[in-house]
Amino acid sequence: MAEFLREISATARRVVVIHDAFMSYVVQDVATLPNAESYMFNCIPVLHSLSRELNDLESLQSFEELKSIPSSEYCLPPEFLKPSVYFSPQSECFAIPAGTIFSSCRSIEGTFIDLLAKQMKSRNKQIWAVGPLNLDTKSGKTEPNSRHKCLEWLDKQAPKSVLYVSFGTSISMKDEEIKELAIGLEQSKHKFLWLVRHADTGDIFAGDVKTAKLPEGFEERVKQFGLVVRDWAPQVEILGHPSTGGFMNHCGWQSCLESIAMGVPIAAWPMHTDQPRNAFLVTNILKVGLAVTTSEQGEEIVTSSTIASVVKRLMESKEGEEMGKRAAAIAGAVQQAVKEGGVSRLELDSFIAHITR
Repeated sequence: MAEFLREISATARRVVVIHDAFMSYVVQDVATLPNAESYMFNCIPVLHSLSRELNDLESLQSFEELKSIPSSEYCLPPEFLKPSVYFSPQSECFAIPAGTIFSSCRSIEGTFIDLLAKQMKSRNKQIWAVGPLNLDTKSGKTEPNSRHKCLEWLDKQAPKSVLYVSFGTSISMKDEEIKELAIGLEQSKHKFLWLVRHADTGDIFAGDVKTAKLPEGFEERVKQFGLVVRDWAPQVEILGHPSTGGFMNHCGWQSCLESIAMGVPIAAWPMHTDQPRNAFLVTNILKVGLAVTTSEQGEEIVTSSTIASVVKRLMESKEGEEMGKRAAAIAGAVQQAVKEGGVSRLELDSFIAHITR
């Protein structure tokens, strides 16, 4: 990479490198070139950077709610936190970038963005919140013959009556967790669409991928109100469907953004890394979701009764209805943000203007 940067630096007016946080070490040679600069792209909320900045209680007084944010010790394994041949070189290069781009939005984190921008300005650095990225607000407009079968099932359900359940492509769940989730969904008697992926089998690196084992007779017993999908499904279209009224997920930031942008409240079940703090933002700050599990519970298995209770609270209670209204209000602002003249579009235009100055 160093050789490539030197080569293009010799023929270009300016070299701009946009990189992931964990590629900081790889592109560090930007700092040695007079006409080059780098910008870190963070696919997590601004809240994560802010929580690292506000490390004393005096700073936190104006953000009382941040005092209970999940700690790094809860989010990350000890092997990751201690000095290592992988992480230490990356963190030592975090100060090199001239600015940071966030996949977030002022309509979601306006207060936090302003505070972090002020802090970064004192270091002669800038931030831009340009998200959500890759947001298709025209979901459901595909040709009838190309639509996924689950969308046809959703077409037959009442508005906002279905809970969508999905834990992404890299989250692994133990057999016992899958069993408790299945029983909880069955006990709730509420309509659901459950996307069961290979990752749910517990080992995403296994060469021989197994199909997640659901309780015997489960799909037959719930067929009147539930649908299990075992292949890929169009998440944005599902979230944008009128029948979808809630989303139980692991709180990966992209899933959170898609859910928020579509006005769908969240049943937050974070597993690791950025997810606990993303869930904190969803449930404690934005108040558009309920926690299925909390940091205090650690690695405790979430019981079926807890799952059934959260489903009913989110989908059938006044509390859940109010969350849906807040989610819808934020969704309108977020969708407007990415349009021409919207706040995220203006931030993106500002970044492009900055690097082409």
